[in-house]
Amino acid sequence: MDFQLDDDQQALKAGMRQLLEGRFTLRDATDRVDRTLWRELGEAGFFSLALPEAEGGVGLGLPEAVLVFEEAGRVLLPGPAVASFLAAGVVPGAATGEAVVTAVDGSLVPWLAEADVVQGDVTDAVPLRSVDPLTPLHRVPDAGNLDRGALLYAAEQLGSAARTCETAVQYARRREQFGQPIGAFQAVKHLCAQMLVRAELARSAVYAAAVTGDRLDASAAKLLADDAAVRNARDCLQVHGGMGFTWESDVHLHLKRAWVRAELGRSARAAEEELAAAL
Repeated sequence: MDFQLDDDQQALKAGMRQLLEGRFTLRDATDRVDRTLWRELGEAGFFSLALPEAEGGVGLGLPEAVLVFEEAGRVLLPGPAVASFLAAGVVPGAATGEAVVTAVDGSLVPWLAEADVVQGDVTDAVPLRSVDPLTPLHRVPDAGNLDRGALLYAAEQLGSAARTCETAVQYARRREQFGQPIGAFQAVKHLCAQMLVRAELARSAVYAAAVTGDRLDASAAKLLADDAAVRNARDCLQVHGGMGFTWESDVHLHLKRAWVRAELGRSARAAEEELAAAL
């Protein structure tokens, strides 16, 4: 099976990266949804990507959705993007970015206070202190795992894993110790190589699941992407040393977001149980 991107997919990916990096930086991020940016994403077809053209959408499929969510993950786009994407064509205004939609994901509800529409029962939702200061959370008791967008969360984790790998390599090339770049030291080389392997392994799994559309493939992709995002962020912190833990660096934000996303869509425990049952 060929997972190489065609010219249109490469252009879509590059265009979304250009839009996000040109319009948004983590330095501007808060725990509020930027409504102007949300509408710009709607105008660009981010949320309506998988809607049929007859319904005002772009008419593309899950593989293309994975590509744009990978780019969202690279910049840690704040807001309930997965829930809003899945609500396009169902909730008025979701496709155009006029409405911000969130949903119950397992026992968590991200961005509850910012949402115009909430899918799922949040009657007993209580605020939860989030490890990621840019992702406000509420907890819902006994909600169960609704698995609304495991593969899209996996794509975001993939984008984060790739970004932290690139960040570590760039820093290792310019940071010097003992008169040479730290990237010349074997221990740092090994860290960066391991980060690349994790990211590319996750990429293969995420892209494959997008093509097959299989639930078990999505479970495997979520497991690998969660692992890559968390472990790559940790290794990136190792490369940066103490600098990585400061607010001057974005690395610690990738780690915190990876921890939160790992509990959304399909947790590792749920994915492992599902895969084990199928073996």
